[in-house]
Amino acid sequence: MTDLNQAIAQLVDSLSTLSPLPYQLRVCFSWPESVDPIEWLDAQPIFPKFYWQTRDTRDEVLVLGQVKTFTDPLAAETVLASGQRIWGGRSFDGRTERNQRCLQSFFFLPQIEIARQDKAWSITVNLGDDLLKTQAALSKLTLTYPSLSPPECHILSTEHFPSYPRWSNMIDRALTQIDQTDLQKVVLARKTSLSLDRTVSAAQLLKASRDQNSANFHFMLALDAKHCFVGSTPERLFHRQAQALSTEALAGTIGRGVSSEDDLALAQWLLNDSKNAYENRLVVEDISARLADYCETLAVEETPHLVRLRKVQHLKRSIDAVLNHDVTSSALLDSLQPTAAIAGLPRESAVSFIVENEPFVRGWYSGSVGYLGTQQSEFCVAIRSALMMGDALHLFAGAGIVPGSDALSEWHELDRKVSTLLSLLKPIPDATREKKAG
Repeated sequence: MTDLNQAIAQLVDSLSTLSPLPYQLRVCFSWPESVDPIEWLDAQPIFPKFYWQTRDTRDEVLVLGQVKTFTDPLAAETVLASGQRIWGGRSFDGRTERNQRCLQSFFFLPQIEIARQDKAWSITVNLGDDLLKTQAALSKLTLTYPSLSPPECHILSTEHFPSYPRWSNMIDRALTQIDQTDLQKVVLARKTSLSLDRTVSAAQLLKASRDQNSANFHFMLALDAKHCFVGSTPERLFHRQAQALSTEALAGTIGRGVSSEDDLALAQWLLNDSKNAYENRLVVEDISARLADYCETLAVEETPHLVRLRKVQHLKRSIDAVLNHDVTSSALLDSLQPTAAIAGLPRESAVSFIVENEPFVRGWYSGSVGYLGTQQSEFCVAIRSALMMGDALHLFAGAGIVPGSDALSEWHELDRKVSTLLSLLKPIPDATREKKAG
């Protein structure tokens, strides 16, 4: 079967010989088992670049370059040709008065999209008006790629925003508002900023997370070599295939046990805890209400089930729907984001509390990441995520505050969630560190 190099050569030849050219060219090929897709993507000099793997691992996509960018997902959806997908997402607070620097939405139609469905690989080129640009992009693809080492470093400093005293005060204010106003739940977040003694690349962290954090979506959005947003999230915002829609309420959290007996005891506690059940029910009710006008039918899993991850366990209820014929994926994005699982209820009151009290802007954290297509679209919720800028690494985590929440318990929950990525950073062996210092 055609290999990747031959597939690229076929595409280059088609650009020179086909007339008229279609809007898109696609070639199927065999991906070499010895090549890690993340390592290959990291070596390519073309930006923006995007990595996507679904949590069932059946779909994996490497995206390079841009034919066109969009800041309005509805406008993008209306110009897509059959089979085309635009990649990117929506931030939590971009283009608000508080966070003018971050875009509200960023999507791009890629020049090159390499995709795997199960074991079948294909490479697609989207053609714009500039064929020379497309040919140049294909010619830049490098066939040499260094192996990515584990993300080894020493953490020089750690700073939390907010600090624990400020966090405790923020929780008290939230509980007071929940008691005295219409606020039912608010999800409050913490940014943990690490200063490292060497640069850890987003691809290093992504590869380590993909290898260790199973049952998660994995994504990386790199606008350039120095600014990357990367994550491994268990939470789907929605998957849409024609009229079939799947979403979920993922809310309610406990850690993993040190033994199988401890783990089972923690799981049973979570399944029977009224506070976590209430938090999950609020999310179910909010999603159901937001989808009501878009659906012919809506089915909600009757009771929560457990999702067990490497560091935490969650309560989850699946929600499936049949959409009305005229519903766009961008409308679903508008309606569902931000969910009660990452903002709170009522949405407007919760977002207002977050803006007034959190000591940092969220940006892409707790936004959504994925793709829009003509028949199929999918987005995950951008939690368990990190913003990487040179030697600085910013990790994010949030906790749902409802009646009965305790500041210290919620702080420990943040620690457990951050450890999904933080635990991937391995100390440099002493000999290596001494050699560098010398």
